[in-house]
Amino acid sequence: MGLMGDRTTLWETGRLVEAPGDGSEQEVPEGRRFGPGTADAADAGDATDLELETARRRAAEGGDPAALSMLGALLLRRGDLDGAERHLRAATAEGDRSAANNLGVLLHQRGYADEAAGWWRIAAVAGSPAAAHALGRYHRERGDEPAAEYWLRQSAESGHALGAYALADLLEHRSDVGAERWFRAAAERGHREAAYRLARILDGRAPRSRAEILGPGGVETSVRELRAAAAGGRDGSGPAREAEQWYRQAAARGHRRAALHLGTLLEARGESQEAARWYLTSAKDGEPRAACALGFLLRDAGDTDSAAVWWRRAAQEGDGNAANALGALHADRGESQEAERWYRTALDHGDVNGAYNLGLLCAEQGRTAQAEQWYRRAAYAGHKEAANALAVLLLQGGDAAGAEPWFSKAAEAGSVDAAFNLGILYAGRDEEHTAFQWYERAASAGHTDAALQVAMALLRDGDEEAAERHLRVAVRGGTAEAAFRLGALLDRDEEAREECEEWYGRAARQGHRRAQVRLGMLVAERGDVVEAAHWYREAAEAGSRNGAFNLGLLLAREGSEPEAALWWARAAEAGHGRAALRLALLAARRGDLTEGRHWCDRAVTLGPPEVAERAARLRDALQQELTA
Repeated sequence: MGLMGDRTTLWETGRLVEAPGDGSEQEVPEGRRFGPGTADAADAGDATDLELETARRRAAEGGDPAALSMLGALLLRRGDLDGAERHLRAATAEGDRSAANNLGVLLHQRGYADEAAGWWRIAAVAGSPAAAHALGRYHRERGDEPAAEYWLRQSAESGHALGAYALADLLEHRSDVGAERWFRAAAERGHREAAYRLARILDGRAPRSRAEILGPGGVETSVRELRAAAAGGRDGSGPAREAEQWYRQAAARGHRRAALHLGTLLEARGESQEAARWYLTSAKDGEPRAACALGFLLRDAGDTDSAAVWWRRAAQEGDGNAANALGALHADRGESQEAERWYRTALDHGDVNGAYNLGLLCAEQGRTAQAEQWYRRAAYAGHKEAANALAVLLLQGGDAAGAEPWFSKAAEAGSVDAAFNLGILYAGRDEEHTAFQWYERAASAGHTDAALQVAMALLRDGDEEAAERHLRVAVRGGTAEAAFRLGALLDRDEEAREECEEWYGRAARQGHRRAQVRLGMLVAERGDVVEAAHWYREAAEAGSRNGAFNLGLLLAREGSEPEAALWWARAAEAGHGRAALRLALLAARRGDLTEGRHWCDRAVTLGPPEVAERAARLRDALQQELTA
């Protein structure tokens, strides 16, 4: 970044105007100004010509230093360097401070920087803030920071906006906290780059520090990180609110990066319409990240065609994030060839996500070798999810030894999925302690499947309180097993029966057979036979032997013993000992001793012990009747 940021500005008779790009600036001779600030183009031209002729006449009449200085300044503005130099030197010889500064500007434009610095020093010593600013910049460009700071501070303390900004830039380069004060001073005088830089400092104090999303040298890497940071917890108060105010001031003055940042803040607050307006302003000024952000906003609103237009524009200007978004759009449409082309473009623009997305695309198409190649490329570049995907691919290919280092690398880089996968890997080796550590690490980062595994381990160890905490995390993932286990834990507390039924119900509606049986039991307890039968039947038809047995009991109580026998038979054939005993009793009552003995034998085999004992006694009794 140059010392002056995007553009160089100066104050001229109370209004902000553009200054020469070399950082030097003309100084208006005291008591005069260049012309009306409100005239239209034609009138302004006429006024300038009139003022030029007036200055020439006054200079010719009496050789007044102020008139000579004004004439030189006007000629300098018109680009007549030869004419300007003659009059400025004459005025300078008479001790005119403004002429000395403007002569320095002229000489600097002609490439005589050292001679320019001499005249700036004369003007600065005489109290010219503009000359002090120019002299400070001259010394900084030559590496003499002490001298630069001295003169820039002279300019800044005189209320000069450019001097304040340049001093702040120098101090920030040294990580001096005093930079904020001078950025603020310049920003309060309308310096837009200072307003933007001040906002950046304040933004760094927001809940999620901007430093977390900056690339080398403090340059934002992509709008992906900007949007993530904006959504990462800014509360709209304190430093965040003040940062927004300065972003808004800079953006209103045409600062395209400030408009981009302002857009991300507004989008995070849900003010999408205004965010889109600032993104559009920034994008039209040539900021590709704003075009990319506008594309995401349009996509989220369902307008993928317009989104593609802005993404294409951003991608063509070198934004890898936009190229990835275009690739994903084409992939969703089944246009894999176009998707691959844009992913490759993203990679060419330095976005490693392009390689990762190419790996995903190849994996979906069954091109495993190519997928591995792209995953490796992204993983070696530090892409944690690519490292995890590579490890999964290797594990699926039977290379557990090759997968483990990549899982570890991804997990250490912060991949929650990789931490969970390491838990699975170690659990498969019966290394339960190490598996638990990785599950716990993933669970602490919000991985719901890992939280379920941690909860199950805690339940085995008898720590129900900690298990419940993890189960409540696990159910956020929407898995039926987590809901069932939370319901089962609460089932032990009479006061939690209502919540228990809620979790059983959630799991049951997802087809969890054990939850369906438990839910059936709960509703049966309160006398809702119809709903109980519904859930028992759902479980039984899905293959639950307990569901079939309980349905049989319910039907038998309602007088449908033949149908009950059918469900008990299904349960018994699936290994339910009590169902076999019930069938033996039914057969005994009917006098079918042979079938009764058959089901008794089955019940004895299946158990549990008390059922086997009863079935054995019944079998002996049936045997006596058969041999009587």
